[in-house]
Amino acid sequence: MHAVVSGHRLPYISGRSGNLTARRSKRADTTVRMAFREDGPTVAVVGVTGAVGQEFLQVLSDRDFPYRSIRMLASRRSAGRHLSFENREYTIEELSPESFDGVDVALFSAGGSVSREFGPVAAERGAVVVDNSSAFRMDPGVPLVIPEVNPDAMRHIRLEGRSKGAIIANPNCSTIICLMAATPLHRRAKVVRMVVSTYQAASGAGAAAMEELELQTREVLDGKRPTCKIFKQQYAFNLFSHNAPVLSNGYNEEEMKLVKETRKIWNDEDVKVTATCIRVPVMRAHAESVNLQFEKPLDEGTAREILKGAPGVVVIDDRGANRFPTPLEVSNKDDVAVGRVRQDVSQDGNHGLDIFVCGDQIRKGAALNAVQIAEMLL
Repeated sequence: MHAVVSGHRLPYISGRSGNLTARRSKRADTTVRMAFREDGPTVAVVGVTGAVGQEFLQVLSDRDFPYRSIRMLASRRSAGRHLSFENREYTIEELSPESFDGVDVALFSAGGSVSREFGPVAAERGAVVVDNSSAFRMDPGVPLVIPEVNPDAMRHIRLEGRSKGAIIANPNCSTIICLMAATPLHRRAKVVRMVVSTYQAASGAGAAAMEELELQTREVLDGKRPTCKIFKQQYAFNLFSHNAPVLSNGYNEEEMKLVKETRKIWNDEDVKVTATCIRVPVMRAHAESVNLQFEKPLDEGTAREILKGAPGVVVIDDRGANRFPTPLEVSNKDDVAVGRVRQDVSQDGNHGLDIFVCGDQIRKGAALNAVQIAEMLL
């Protein structure tokens, strides 16, 4: 299936799951939308033509987010294009400081440089910015929020009665997906060390990477040399170390995001975290192998029950059928799936667990989390 918005073609892979919360199907054109409300906030979507920008719109619609008006913002290259959303036609506007006059909530996903330039401008003009880039995540004055994990970090920010704007950061996709599963267990037994190996989808590198993976797959199957523009090596039928820059300590930036963001979100500078991030030829959902070491004992049965009761988490852990989470199964779904829950045999006394986590990188890893943050502002 392909979605076409404003001439921008985005590939999507949808999966089957009986237990996961599927996105709501699109309503008929005659449906009256309850999300449009005269007393709702004015919303701006920055980077609306990108993969996450388009998912912002899908999630706003799926969740009936109330709004009085929406401004569709993008670069000069996209300005003037027309976009249809909830039975209304919009013209995409070029991003400028004046774009945020009268805006209450600004959802940003246009890259770090755009966020650094326009995020503070939007906040100065009174908007509450929810930013999906890495620009502000480690700023001590900016909350880094997963609503199911640390909602109190943004409790001082609300739309009603605000005298000024603010910036709230969306964590990195791999951090969100990991901590959705690890946090409920952390609350029970306190994680002292976490080892994460990620298997990350093309969507994390944007719509163009998704399109290139599809193109390369066809080219390789046809015996042609694959087109390598987004990544400098063959992606189809291959995997490689995450394409983020490698730092002087040998970790790449993606791996260090997991380390630093986990400590900030958990408000625990002592927790030990290490990560290895790998790019795999999957379209839009990440998978992560997570090893947890606890301060207090926690057996696998108790852990499984904790995870079953955790918001935004579904347990798929059928050993008899050898059925566990897959990226395909969680694609286009809201929930993060957890399975392979088992005691770590290298640790004594029920102080370690291994789990396997899958989540949609564009949805919960980006757009859904941002819209949930926006909902908490209301």
